[in-house]
Amino acid sequence: MAVFESIEGAVAGELGTAHFGDPFREQRRLAAGDAIAPLEDRTVIEVSGPERLAWLDSITSQSVGRLAAGDSTELLVLDPQGRVEHAAGVVDDGSTTWLIADAADAEGLATWLTRMKFRTQATVELRPDLVLFGYVDGGSAARAVHAAASSDGRPPLVWEDPWQHVAVGGHQYSEIVDHPGAALAWRIGILSAAEAEALSAAVDQNSVAGLLAAEALRIAAWRPRWAAEVDDRSLPHESDWLRTAVHLSKGCYRGQETVAKVHNLGHPPRRLAALQLDGSEGGAAGTRLARVRRRRRDRSRDLGRPSPRRRPHRARHPVPARPDRRPRRAGRRHRDRGLAAGHRAGGCRCSRRHPPSHAALASPVRSRSPGRPLADSPSPAFGHHSTGATAPHGSVSSPRRQRLRPPSTGQP
Repeated sequence: MAVFESIEGAVAGELGTAHFGDPFREQRRLAAGDAIAPLEDRTVIEVSGPERLAWLDSITSQSVGRLAAGDSTELLVLDPQGRVEHAAGVVDDGSTTWLIADAADAEGLATWLTRMKFRTQATVELRPDLVLFGYVDGGSAARAVHAAASSDGRPPLVWEDPWQHVAVGGHQYSEIVDHPGAALAWRIGILSAAEAEALSAAVDQNSVAGLLAAEALRIAAWRPRWAAEVDDRSLPHESDWLRTAVHLSKGCYRGQETVAKVHNLGHPPRRLAALQLDGSEGGAAGTRLARVRRRRRDRSRDLGRPSPRRRPHRARHPVPARPDRRPRRAGRRHRDRGLAAGHRAGGCRCSRRHPPSHAALASPVRSRSPGRPLADSPSPAFGHHSTGATAPHGSVSSPRRQRLRPPSTGQP
């Protein structure tokens, strides 16, 4: 907000005021509940109409059909494969439902909701004119925000982060007794421009904190966020979003099959983990710190999937025969059909006898007898030579060994 950017020592970032001169002091005061953080990196979406809650309940991961006035929760929009597409905090005032989304995701979420209305009696509208302030409940910052938000007599519009405990219908994957999110009573107040002006006049420089301090508290509480931890493969289970954003017992919605399958049959393929760094060594954002390799036999156990039994491999292409193996002997199919290449070429060397019916397929060829005139003689196409009569059953002949004998003259 431009009013807070005019404070002495304010340093602007890409999405808003990064800090006001001392990020560590601002983080300590914000955690104690004595400072407010203008959240310029978030946007409000207004959803109104008599069917707004039942409609949101049917297309999102959270059960909001019976959300009472003043109650808060959060929801996810999943794709058909169960991956996270959009995320938003939800608070209802009895007549309107307010969604708090990251600024980079707000327009896409509003567009998708508008396309999914069909004949539903609900309207979706982006509200960039509203200002958001984050604070921790229980301190002077909460009293200042409530006083500015209820100046016109209506109750303040505040979203209470449900990350402190596992919501009804949710599930926690982190096996830890004291979850770090249980100690963070994070709140976001929704104010108009006039109310934000009044709030900025009521606080001093020591009572404001930048986005760096708010992000530090969020990361320390293991709180996932769409703008920071979500990619094109993210499942709600991976960042433990089932604690507050997914109801496992509600009706059907897009992506429910994947959510139920991963939850009931195994564990998420990836997990979001907290990493504590002392600042002595490191690089810029995105630098790879370590690469962990798992052994293949333990990979299925790490991913939470049962190890499948190995099946014999079937080659898709012919595998050449091993040279140390003996060749297969000619079988019945080879004898009866005679379709081998050697038979077609007339050069069969098979030691098996062939049925006499092969002689009926003989065709006249010229015999090759060196030194003698060529004579026509029936020669079977399968290599059995004869001198005019069919070879007796059981005889074996070869075209290279058998030759036509000259006619007998009676001389020795």
